[in-house]
Amino acid sequence: MTPDAVLDVLREAATAVKAALDVLDDWGLAGTRPGQYRSDLAADDAALAVLDKAGLGVLSEETGVHHPDRAVVVALDPVDGSTNASRRLPWYASSLCAVDADGPCAAFVVNQATGESFEALRGGGARTDGHGPLRASTVTTLATAVVGLAGWPPRHGGWKQMRALGAAALDLCAVAAGRLDAYVDFSWSAHGPWDYLAGMLICQEAGASVVDAFGRDLVCLEHDCRRTPIAAATPELVSELVVLRTAEG
Repeated sequence: MTPDAVLDVLREAATAVKAALDVLDDWGLAGTRPGQYRSDLAADDAALAVLDKAGLGVLSEETGVHHPDRAVVVALDPVDGSTNASRRLPWYASSLCAVDADGPCAAFVVNQATGESFEALRGGGARTDGHGPLRASTVTTLATAVVGLAGWPPRHGGWKQMRALGAAALDLCAVAAGRLDAYVDFSWSAHGPWDYLAGMLICQEAGASVVDAFGRDLVCLEHDCRRTPIAAATPELVSELVVLRTAEG
C-alpha cells in the first residue's frame, strides 16, 4: 500500500469515528478503567473496523496491540482529549499515525469538534484541510514564545505566554501551524505513542523539531511505552526547553 493510500485509510477511520460519536448519547466515564470514557470505546470500535479491513496493524490506546506483524501499524488515539470531549470543550481529536519499517510515514489528526484536519506524509510536507504547506513559526527564544503545556510546571518557565489546552495531538498540530511556538510535557512520561506520533510527523514536515525531553526514541509501538515530548518551532527553542524541562526532573 502506498503512503497516499495509507493516508486515505487514516482519513476514512477518522470519518468513522465522527459517525460513531454523532450518534452517541452518553459521553461519560465507561467504568472500565480510570479515565476511559464511553466515547473512547465507541470511537475505538469504529476506527479499528476500518483499519483492520485495510490490512493495517493497530496500536490503540484503548484496546492495545492488534496484528503487530503487519507491515504498517497505526498508532491510534480515537479520542485524544477525552475529558474535553466529555465536557464538550471543542478541543479533542482523532489521532492516527501509520508506522512502517522506516518509521512514521503518514499522519492524520482531526479536531472532531470543528472538523479541522491536519495531515502529513513522510517527505511530503504537512497540510491543514488539504491546504498547505504548513509552516512552524520562526521563534527562537523562550522569552518571546507562546507555549502549550501538558501537566503542571513547578514554576514559571520564562515564556511570553502559556496555554494548557488538553489534547496533545492538537497541541502539536498547533505548533506545526505556527499557532503555538512550542509544546512541553511537564507530566512524567505520561504520553503514549498514540498521543504524539501523528503530531510529531506533522510538526517535522512543517519544519518544527520534536524530541523526548530525556533523549529517548519517540518511535515506539508497545502499549506500555511512555515518553515526555517537547516540540518547538526551531532547534534553538527546543534546546532551551529541554534544559528547562530536565532541570525540573
